[in-house]
Amino acid sequence: MNTATVWLRARSITIGSDWRVCEARIRRSGRRCCSSSPFLSSMAYEKELAAAKKAAALAARLCQKVQKALLQSDVHSKSDKSPVTVADYGSQALVSLILERELPSETFSLVAEEDSGDLRKESGQDTLKRITELVNDTLTGEGLNGFSSLTTNDVLKAIDNGKSDGGSVGRHWVLDPIDGTKGFVRGDQYAIALALLHDGKVVLGVLACPNLPLASIGSNQTHSSSNEVGCLFFAKVGDGSYMQALGGSTQTRVHVCDTDNPEEASFFESFEAAHSSHDLSSSIAEKLGVKAPPVRIDSQAKYGALSRGDGAIYLRFPHKGYREKIWDHAAGSIVVTEAGGICMDAAGNPLDFSKGKFLDVVSGIIVTNQKLMPSLLRAVKEALNEKASSL
Repeated sequence: MNTATVWLRARSITIGSDWRVCEARIRRSGRRCCSSSPFLSSMAYEKELAAAKKAAALAARLCQKVQKALLQSDVHSKSDKSPVTVADYGSQALVSLILERELPSETFSLVAEEDSGDLRKESGQDTLKRITELVNDTLTGEGLNGFSSLTTNDVLKAIDNGKSDGGSVGRHWVLDPIDGTKGFVRGDQYAIALALLHDGKVVLGVLACPNLPLASIGSNQTHSSSNEVGCLFFAKVGDGSYMQALGGSTQTRVHVCDTDNPEEASFFESFEAAHSSHDLSSSIAEKLGVKAPPVRIDSQAKYGALSRGDGAIYLRFPHKGYREKIWDHAAGSIVVTEAGGICMDAAGNPLDFSKGKFLDVVSGIIVTNQKLMPSLLRAVKEALNEKASSL
């Protein structure tokens, strides 16, 4: 598109008395970026991206080992009753250790999902030993130098590096060590999701998706001539989004589906009905004119699949009272926006990762391409109004 600038305007829409879809001016230039931030040098964040890719890929190796021979004793319950595995803790420990080693000169701040509270209890000692063995075995198996045999205390410290609250000042890594834990336990999709915030803006993201095929899962478009599984998606601000095999080095630039016809679009949503309202998504899809049935998979693997054009829309509408966490969307959002997509809340507001651990959004999150976003916002407004009037 050379240096021409394209502006899409979603007209201001008032939903009830409280909701407003702001006049959204979605800017795209010849070398598109996901924000108007000053971080646009092609060399910016190169070493950070390399470290993030290394950390996420290594964590994926550990997770693959555990999933392959998932033991009943490897599954715990947190206070919110969602399953947690030794791989969850091991993944967080590994990412923390790798980032600290690869970027020693930087102040290290990590906002992550897990903490070591349960592992420090007497009932958690066997699990802690198992995690420590897994982390040591993974580091040794990858031939990484510089790590002596880690103790349980080393692992606890690495896990608890993730206690940062993030915010709008400075650099903060954001990690979901296993996004889609239920999918992991079932043997389905999950992702290691790692992003970097700089002054509240997402500037890079990596998604390691060990069970996602390299070939498309949502259309006839093929990205691989084999049945190989295991994808690594990555992006940094102003530089586009890329995909490579989890165990490979050849990278391919990816781009979202560019259809402007809802009848040709398919949409992703959460596998678990407890995570997102399937009925509301169905209503939105019907109003938009989508003909294809939803593709339901766990985790931010949806963002990765969307970034390469497997589908055109991602809808997420958590149930009342749920607050989104930044680690559930930070990495995926930049992978999609750098691939030409748009991530907004249901009122047309951009996602704001600068407020700490929580991502406060109006009603839900919608992701699509630039051509479909105005009509998707209208369909969302109509469906939410109908839902409100029926209560």
